Amino acid sequence: MAIAVRFSSLYLSAVSLIILNTVIIGDAQFRSPEKHTALFVFGDSLHDPGNNNYINTTAEYKANFWPYGETFVGIPTGRFSDGRLIPDFISEYAKLPLIPPYLNPGVHNYEYGVNFASGGAGALVETHQGFVVDLKTQLSYFKKVEKQLRRKLGVRKAKELISSAVYLFSVGGNDYLSPFTFNSSLYDKYSNKEYIGMVLGNLTQVVEGIYKIGGRKFGFLNMVPMGCLPAVKIVQPGNTGSCVEKVNSLAKLHNRELLKVLQLIQRQLKGFIYSVHDLYTSFSERLENPLKYGFKEVNVACCGTGPYRGVYSCGGKREVKEFELCDDVSDFLFFDSLHSTEKAYKQLAELIWSGESDITKPLNLKALFELEKSHVYFGIKDTSYDAA
Repeated sequence: MAIAVRFSSLYLSAVSLIILNTVIIGDAQFRSPEKHTALFVFGDSLHDPGNNNYINTTAEYKANFWPYGETFVGIPTGRFSDGRLIPDFISEYAKLPLIPPYLNPGVHNYEYGVNFASGGAGALVETHQGFVVDLKTQLSYFKKVEKQLRRKLGVRKAKELISSAVYLFSVGGNDYLSPFTFNSSLYDKYSNKEYIGMVLGNLTQVVEGIYKIGGRKFGFLNMVPMGCLPAVKIVQPGNTGSCVEKVNSLAKLHNRELLKVLQLIQRQLKGFIYSVHDLYTSFSERLENPLKYGFKEVNVACCGTGPYRGVYSCGGKREVKEFELCDDVSDFLFFDSLHSTEKAYKQLAELIWSGESDITKPLNLKALFELEKSHVYFGIKDTSYDAA
């Protein structure tokens, strides 16, 4: 039984702004900087570990308040979930420290990687413009990091780190959901294929920018069945609980086009290698067979209000202040109306890391991390590291 909650500002204090990304957790043994493969993370709220805590934005694009973070050491870190996100688990599997948010002013060591993702961000600059860090700006941050690594490590070692690193992306969902949830006429100006082409065109430019600097190993997540998100289901007039097929069709088309784009990039960029996880399928399996994966509720969010708790009010800091919070978050696939629970993210991260080729292809992320350096350097020109 859910309990009705009105957010109390007394709960939050200065401690809620403490970001634990640089903390060594438990007795984990991390690889030394000389032997590790770095992880650089880009994208949206699926990956944001708290970058939006440090930008001038509204609570709509923040998650640094209770009950976010209730599972992950009990304090909100800015992650849009009750606990850890996919990159947090990937860093654990790769024997790396927790990858910190780039905009945290206390973060200066980039030898294990850093996270640029921003909740609400899209591949298109226009998506939530002025409130988030868009993908092209994230690329500009990475360029600054690369220059700092060259100054600190020297050109040769920086080149080795950049070329052997893995670059993980989750982006596009906000580009597609923003016009739908805000009742924008943007879709009327373009066909679905044209709009998707714009999104993937911007993603391609960012990938090419990283490649030019020396990056070679890229990981991608495709779109979830976005029409099944609680926040989307309540926008559809007269919806009785079914997924919104119009939005799911857009996600499917994006996913098909993404594969084509990655194959094209691989043909054009010598040494480019990638992993793409079929998030649509793995998420759909949990929607259709919840008990098989340990979930009791996959239609209603743990935190929110309204039908399916689809109103994005979790925490009471946003436009709608009223919200309900479930009794046991581990029963739920969705934590709030747009984002999954830590339990779901862990399951997905395991598939992204070591999934079979039918769900994560052509390689899984573990294989990318383990690629020998002799393969990674294939096709890299020294001129890409000329002093800027």
